[in-house]
Amino acid sequence: MSEYSATVRWERAGATFIDDDYSRGHVWEFDGGQTVPASASPDIVPLPKSIAEHVDPEEAFVASLSSCHMLFFLSIAAQRGFTVDRYVDHAVGYMGKDELRRTAITKVVLRPEAGYSGSQIPSGSEVERMHHEAHDLCFIANSVRTEVVTEIVA
Repeated sequence: MSEYSATVRWERAGATFIDDDYSRGHVWEFDGGQTVPASASPDIVPLPKSIAEHVDPEEAFVASLSSCHMLFFLSIAAQRGFTVDRYVDHAVGYMGKDELRRTAITKVVLRPEAGYSGSQIPSGSEVERMHHEAHDLCFIANSVRTEVVTEIVA
């Protein structure tokens, strides 16, 4: 079984903390030395307690679903002999109440658009099948209760 890890690091800087006047800015550290500035979303924790320019957990959740889907899609396309030149997904997550009335990212819509070249270009139905298979294989989508919808951009 594979194992994945991340270190999340936050330190209080000057605020008294108990008055709720502290920064939600922190960092995510990954293997290989990559560090990502992170914060609570300004939609949830008002500025200046949050940092709008940093990645928030909700954005990261949407990005991880999109990235996982894309990586499986690219693998499937390559196995079927299709040359993908570009892939763009303007994915969006929607927060609402789940079936237990808890606040959650209840739906993520992936909007992938791919460009192809070479002698073998997939038909629209082949693209749909590859996206369906990518969704079924995506570890992240298989790990969440969130509804994940793919709206292919032609």
